[in-house]
Amino acid sequence: MNQIRIETKRGTSVRVFEGGRGAPVVFLHGAGGFFAENPFLDLLAERYHVYAPELPGFGESTGEDLLEDMQDFALHGWDVIEGLGIERPHLVGHSLGGMIAAEMAAIAPNDLSKLVLVAAAGLWIPEQPIADLYAMLPHEYPKVLFHDPAQGLALLTGGLDFSNIDVLAEFYIANSRRMGTAGKLLFPIPNRRTSKRLYRIKAETLLVWGKSDVLMPLAYGEKWRELIAGSRLVTIDEAAHMIPYEQPKAFTSVVTNFLG
Repeated sequence: MNQIRIETKRGTSVRVFEGGRGAPVVFLHGAGGFFAENPFLDLLAERYHVYAPELPGFGESTGEDLLEDMQDFALHGWDVIEGLGIERPHLVGHSLGGMIAAEMAAIAPNDLSKLVLVAAAGLWIPEQPIADLYAMLPHEYPKVLFHDPAQGLALLTGGLDFSNIDVLAEFYIANSRRMGTAGKLLFPIPNRRTSKRLYRIKAETLLVWGKSDVLMPLAYGEKWRELIAGSRLVTIDEAAHMIPYEQPKAFTSVVTNFLG
């Protein structure tokens, strides 16, 4: 993937991973941001023109102080699309990115083609509360995010040498910055009344869920399906919350079959 940078009218500076040819697909990442390797983006780029912007507060994107609430994040998403000069893209959002994508689709229901929500945050079922990532240390994330925690730990650390104190400090600083931005929408619970606005979504919608997701169990996928008219739910084996990374080929296959 190539890297480009855009400046939005609001004043944020956004790094975007970009590549491929075909219909535009905008991918919005989750609270962990992008990893060193994101093979599902390369697979999607074999069929579509993929744009994967980093939220301000993640990686090399800046201006997170300008985004305060859900409306800011949703409008920021449309500002990025305008800055990229694309129209009516397919919109794919994972976890936190799914929450933002759903809000974008509700705000501007005629401005996107199809919508894919992957283990999307944004709903709250009192009988099945979502685990509090903010009460955990980073080394505890794999057990709630991945079907295979050992694989998850390797992905999250990116092969970094944590015996080096400078490397460890840099990792924790970056993680604190990411989680600080994500916390504006996810803390203390990821309920920003998104459910009240989902009736406005017109785009054909696919929900993708990992069968082993313990962070946001399948009941959340079923709730999204109830709230978005005409949506359908697909589950993926041997995947938990981090579906695109755990099963990139299966994930890409499901998405491309839906987008066409």
